[in-house]
Amino acid sequence: MFKWLGNKRLFILLVGIIIFIALMGFTVGSRAGLSLPEKFTKDMVGFVQQVFYKPTSYIAGFFEDIANLKSLQEENEILKTSVAQYKQEAVRYGNLAETNQRLQENLDFTEEQKNRHNYKLRTAQVISVNSDPNNRVLNIDIGENAGLKVGMAVTTLDGLAGTISHVSNFTSTVTLLTALDPSSSDANAIAATVVGKENDTFGMIEKYNPQTGYLEMTKISENSKIAKDDVVMSSGIIEGFPKYMIIGTVKEIKESEFGLAQVAYIEPAANFTDWKEVFVVIPPEVTP
Repeated sequence: MFKWLGNKRLFILLVGIIIFIALMGFTVGSRAGLSLPEKFTKDMVGFVQQVFYKPTSYIAGFFEDIANLKSLQEENEILKTSVAQYKQEAVRYGNLAETNQRLQENLDFTEEQKNRHNYKLRTAQVISVNSDPNNRVLNIDIGENAGLKVGMAVTTLDGLAGTISHVSNFTSTVTLLTALDPSSSDANAIAATVVGKENDTFGMIEKYNPQTGYLEMTKISENSKIAKDDVVMSSGIIEGFPKYMIIGTVKEIKESEFGLAQVAYIEPAANFTDWKEVFVVIPPEVTP
């Protein structure tokens, strides 16, 4: 009896080994599809992954999107500053040939003279707009904390927008070019010239006409070569106010009231209807 039981166990063991080897061959061999146990296991693993990992990936993606959005905003601000800087520099370098000639003729220029027009731009966000026609101003989110001072020029991507008229610790007020009026104490005239005709044309931007939408450039010599479609920029002869700031384009020229000078009517380069950010022009720090 014991002998028969021993043979039975041996027989079962041999059958088990054969079945095991057959299963290994079936699993390892090349197949077009999966077995039912494998399919079941794979589906269960996939279900668990979907339940636990998908929500986790959504949450991780949400925070990653927030980080990317902040990065994009910073990159966008840097690009806008670069574009504004480029527009200023394009006008500036267009005048370098003449400037270099003058420097070669006078090697006694001081460091202050050499660096006089090396301005930098500081981005500022517009926090409020006063559209009152008698008080056209913006409020921006930087002030004395960023080194701003009264009289600094403020520009946009398109052109000169105005000047800093009031400064507090963390905010500043910008009086726009559209507030220019000879009778206003907050809007001072801007010395201007024409790009490419710096030695032949000079005038003062003193007034904005809300009916025509044009700036008025007065005190232009009757012999001046100013012409329609000329680009007008700041001349920089007024202390503390930068040169090379694009103001606008000449649309019409007339004789002054007494016929001794000319008046140019200029379409502003800046857009005064959509305010998001502006650029404050920071002059160089020069020690005498």
